[in-house]
Amino acid sequence: MTDDTLILVVEDDQDLAELMQEELTDAGYRVLCEHSTEAALPVLLRERPELIVSDLRLPGADGRELLRHARQGDWQPAFLMITAYGTIDQAVEALKAGADEFLTKPLSMEHLLLTTEKLLKHRSLQREADQYRQLLSGNPVHGLHGNSAAMKRLLYDIQRIGPADGPVLILGESGTGKELVARALHAESPRANQPFIAVNCAGIPGELMESEFFGHVAGAFTGARSQRDGLFLQAQGGTLLLDEVAEMPTALQAKLLRVLQEGKVRRVGSETEMDVDVRILAATHQNLSDAIEAGRFREDLYYRLETFSIPIPALRERRDDILPLARHFLNQLKQSRQPSVSGFTRAAEKALSRYDFPGNVRELQNVIERAAVFCQGTRIDQSELPERFHPQPGCDDSTRRDGLDDWMAQQALEALPAASTLQRRYTHHVLERTGGNKQKTAAILGVTRRTLYRWLAEDSNAHHDG
Repeated sequence: MTDDTLILVVEDDQDLAELMQEELTDAGYRVLCEHSTEAALPVLLRERPELIVSDLRLPGADGRELLRHARQGDWQPAFLMITAYGTIDQAVEALKAGADEFLTKPLSMEHLLLTTEKLLKHRSLQREADQYRQLLSGNPVHGLHGNSAAMKRLLYDIQRIGPADGPVLILGESGTGKELVARALHAESPRANQPFIAVNCAGIPGELMESEFFGHVAGAFTGARSQRDGLFLQAQGGTLLLDEVAEMPTALQAKLLRVLQEGKVRRVGSETEMDVDVRILAATHQNLSDAIEAGRFREDLYYRLETFSIPIPALRERRDDILPLARHFLNQLKQSRQPSVSGFTRAAEKALSRYDFPGNVRELQNVIERAAVFCQGTRIDQSELPERFHPQPGCDDSTRRDGLDDWMAQQALEALPAASTLQRRYTHHVLERTGGNKQKTAAILGVTRRTLYRWLAEDSNAHHDG
């Protein structure tokens, strides 16, 4: 884990701080260095490092205070504490406070590099295990529901691209959840604690768009009675989503390109440029190649925006997610307006699963809300779905078709591994990744060592019995 892995070093001894920074940088890590807890805290919140290497004794608030802040947020970096004296008391104190490991001065650079590698590998395994448990539990990740292969690929892309800082082009049909993906990218980024602002470019009149984006000074145009910050300045330090970016006038596209290249904006009516630090996410349902061909979208802006590109699958491309999503939307309604409706009939489930949903997830949500209102019993039936979900005239072989569907469903179920098989496979995977360390494996899996030993014993007995 190097190249893009960020480490924050906090050490008041400047010579030692520079030495650690040099050694870690030579090892391939990206390193930021601060000399006090007060200076390190904003860096921690803004940059979200993977590892903090901090001296215990610092001027002002000590390393334990920095550790306390590091353990409060949703981002949990690994923490390596450096102590001046190799006493048991200090080591225990650091570990009890939540540090992952400690090293003593005088500091061995070889031990520093080995411990850094170990802690980062453990953190990577821990995050992998958390994601695995979350997927198995069916819980949404950043509000994105689905356990299909297409959704797993999307979540993987988000987790890889989120921590980067370049522009991202989000491509998907209407209703696929482009803003949700943008918010997930923001949540995975070092800017997560800074503003996230979304703007629909199709919803702003062309003559007001420049002022909306860049702001204006008083008197810049009729009605501009006072100075106003634009969206770029409002999003300073955070993320700005340009939804339906293809609807942006070409004249403004040129100004957007300049902001991306130079990081400066100028209010309408002002001669002064201001620095901005904003990550740009752009979303569209249009084919931008066609828009470029038609002269409606600048080719140079397209290539600048697609530093990273994330395609969102249409709902028809992840049919395994249709029914789980339908149940999720119904559960939302049960908690608010339709508590008596508890599920779907088999006929309704089949109708939903077969439909292509040209309006994607948004259409599915609207369908479930409508059907819940018209539902006469405790379960939504096919007859209570909109007309387009009803059988077409002439389809009189439903019995034969239902029998085939039942058989196919049974075959699919038989092909799925049991939960115990998944548990066994993943346990051995983590055990292998930790080099057979059972204490570390149990910690990553979130179970006691006694439970881990019982699982391994049961697995061994099952093999002997077989």
